[in-house]
Amino acid sequence: MNLVQLKRKWRREPAFRKEYAALQPEFALARRMIAARRRAGLSQSAVARRMKTTQSAVARLEGGSGRPSLNSLIRYAEAVGHRVEVRLVQTLHR
Repeated sequence: MNLVQLKRKWRREPAFRKEYAALQPEFALARRMIAARRRAGLSQSAVARRMKTTQSAVARLEGGSGRPSLNSLIRYAEAVGHRVEVRLVQTLHR
């Protein structure tokens, strides 16, 4: 789906907007991962070599379309010179 199609779907379908909003934590994590990799001056291939995995696996981690395991996040963070910090944050509604 290209950007124009995505925008059309966004305007027409309330259910799509709701699902898209639910994915915001994954998208935010993906943006942070990509930013950390770029600050480290590394390509996806370089990160993959450091993680002992494939470039396509790194692309999937950065894609924001799933929930990576904590172990994968730790390995990625170490590969780009960072560490993972997990926090529980109270929400406004229960």
